[in-house]
Amino acid sequence: MKILVTGNAGFIGFHTAKRLLERGDHVIGIDCVNDYYDPSLKEARLESLEQVAAQSRSLYSFKRGNLADKEVVEHCFSEHKPDRVIHLAAQAGVRYSLENPQSYAESNLVGFTNILEGCRQHSVEHLTYASTSSVYGTNTKLPFSEHDEANHPVQLYAATKRANELMAHAYSHLFELPTTGLRFFTVYGPWGRPDMALFKFTKNILEGKPITVFNNGNHSRDFTYIDDIVEGVIRSSDQIAKPNPDWDSDNPDPQSSNAPYRIFNIGNNSPVKLMDYIEAIEEAVGKEAEKEYLPLQPGDVPDTYADCSELVNAVGYQPNTAVKEGVANFVHWYRDFYRI
Repeated sequence: MKILVTGNAGFIGFHTAKRLLERGDHVIGIDCVNDYYDPSLKEARLESLEQVAAQSRSLYSFKRGNLADKEVVEHCFSEHKPDRVIHLAAQAGVRYSLENPQSYAESNLVGFTNILEGCRQHSVEHLTYASTSSVYGTNTKLPFSEHDEANHPVQLYAATKRANELMAHAYSHLFELPTTGLRFFTVYGPWGRPDMALFKFTKNILEGKPITVFNNGNHSRDFTYIDDIVEGVIRSSDQIAKPNPDWDSDNPDPQSSNAPYRIFNIGNNSPVKLMDYIEAIEEAVGKEAEKEYLPLQPGDVPDTYADCSELVNAVGYQPNTAVKEGVANFVHWYRDFYRI
């Protein structure tokens, strides 16, 4: 299978490309390798992918380019003619979107439009793309379900990802392009992003610096280990979206459609209190953290909890990595990567 993976220098994109190469797929990666966070970490991921491709004897090519550049995207599709696309490139980050809105419009809206057009013009058989649990915004009904409306985002990042879901539906409806959107819930693990809590907390604890605990530690997250996420991403890509024959236009269900379109939550289905997560980090590092407690940040939500029953029923998704195990794996990687 020839699969285009966008954002393969990023955290989830790297792990997804790696798994595909290991199973023998032909992977085409594309990433602009921007400096939103340390580019050297992204370069190390790319180097690792080259090694994996050599060891697995799988075909792999990488294009350094910006998805907001229509010509770059069109050339990538024309040259490689992928069978499927797994779109994981995006401008990520909740708080960054409060200060840099234009980068989200460029990457998450213009870039996604170019991907949709590439899929349409080159008859891609399935587009699987990243959305986020942040689309649930002001929803407080737990667990979050794809069958509930998600039209009240509380920051621009979430708004752009919700827009991606609506844009995908339009293409599924107009051009019969099969699309699957995946709402990720707090992904963590080795090679993770430096702007995420696990990376920041581990770094500060090891360096003897205090960690900042927002909402005074009174929130929970559906922390999901990267290997479980990747398994769900690839299983979703392998099962091409189809129209829902039972979809009722008089009572429209947001999760599916009479077009080949669907939305899935992808999480651990088991929320963990932030303080318990910090305790797992302290245990893995072998040192207690000095904590600074602050109120909830603008754009944050108190709790996330994924109802993953639709993904379980559709593709057999079953996360099985406990938080303590996943956190310990990350700390081991961190010590090794940074030679601590």
